[in-house]
Amino acid sequence: MHAACPNIFKMLRLLALLGPLCLPACANLPNVQYVDKPLTPAAQVSIENARGNKLSQARVKAMLDRRLRNSTIDLRARAALEEAVTGSPLIAGNSVTLLYDGPQTMNAMMATIRAAKSHINLETYIFDQDELGLKFADLLIERQREGVAVNIMYDSVGTIGTPDAFFDRMKQAGIHLMPFNPINPTKRFGSWELNSRDHRKILVVDGKVAFTGGVNISDTYSRSSLFRSKSRPGQKTGWRDTHIQIEGPAVAALQAIFIDGWESQKAGDMAEGDYFPPLSNAGDRILRVLASSPESDHEIYRAYVLAMQQATKSIYLTAAYFVPDIQIVNALKQSAARGVDVRLVLSGVTDSGLVKHAGESYYDDLLASGVKIFQLNVSVLHAKTAVIDGVWSTVGSTNLDTRSFLHNNEVNVIVLGEAFGASMESAFNEDLRDSTEITRASWSERPLVSRIKEFAARSLEYWL
Repeated sequence: MHAACPNIFKMLRLLALLGPLCLPACANLPNVQYVDKPLTPAAQVSIENARGNKLSQARVKAMLDRRLRNSTIDLRARAALEEAVTGSPLIAGNSVTLLYDGPQTMNAMMATIRAAKSHINLETYIFDQDELGLKFADLLIERQREGVAVNIMYDSVGTIGTPDAFFDRMKQAGIHLMPFNPINPTKRFGSWELNSRDHRKILVVDGKVAFTGGVNISDTYSRSSLFRSKSRPGQKTGWRDTHIQIEGPAVAALQAIFIDGWESQKAGDMAEGDYFPPLSNAGDRILRVLASSPESDHEIYRAYVLAMQQATKSIYLTAAYFVPDIQIVNALKQSAARGVDVRLVLSGVTDSGLVKHAGESYYDDLLASGVKIFQLNVSVLHAKTAVIDGVWSTVGSTNLDTRSFLHNNEVNVIVLGEAFGASMESAFNEDLRDSTEITRASWSERPLVSRIKEFAARSLEYWL
């Protein structure tokens, strides 16, 4: 939720003014350790093929075993537990391309949009009226005028600084627009939920290609973050982020999430289109697509905590906005205590000092438990990724904070297997190159003013 710092502070000011008129009572996240009392795996691991049919258990075992050439991890058992706590099946037959930073992500998305023949469904938290935003909008208008149906859902807080005229121009071109949970209560009379935000980033083109991750439509992504670059600090940099491009049967799951989000607003129809064309295998990646919302059962949170609890070798998290609840803190500490290599790449340069200080209030406890913490310093970190034991990877929109898990609409994709895990670990190690390790000794010497800021920010962590 925290991309573009003015937006989060404007929202906080609104919440402070409106107080109990708009905020629900504090909610709690589930204790994953005791889900289903006790936690028991699904009887069978479900993997669906391109036709939506479940594969036999013999094929399931063979497919998962092939992804563990160098590991003794029981991936089937872990997948069964994850299915039990999320209720979502695995989907086979996909290709997944990792996209780093804004330029690579925007180029891939815009190339796919240019090739669209049927429809374009875009869901984003931020859609700025800046050079990149205008370029993106112009392309969408062009495709709409050429007969491609375009539907855009954007968050009303994330776009609070974007002029209405920017969206009116797209609407006049025939594009269907859906502002998610408008700030003005008269526009959602009887169902106004200011604290519930749409933080998802989804693009689906022709029902055959999908994108998701952390990247918004904003000039902050017009430049690279120096990721995998020989250039050094001193030149202007963009935000460090990660997105993925998916082809194959899992695209239908992301399409369904987009449509469900649109229909939840009960405020207008989408353009007509063939949104679920037949899909063929496009690769060998096995995915689980998870969506969460304030009304859901915290599926992404459950998957994250369970994966940490099950870790035996390594936990590598890249977290732009890190304000964890006690269960995530305990999962990290307990993993480190049993010898798991737990490393966190967190923000050194940030667009939200309040969130950064709240996250730093946990450093003492984590460092004392053996968790290794690094701060990325060359650019603003916005990526939300993890790779655990080299076989469980996730990329998505979800920050490791209470707001993401309780109050936002979020989406994450989980990829199983060593091949994709190796790519994720390679990216993580690249970020380590541009990060500074925070040691117990160096952290203990931080000034008193920093400790005061941490204390103050920690008291507001539920609302960040």
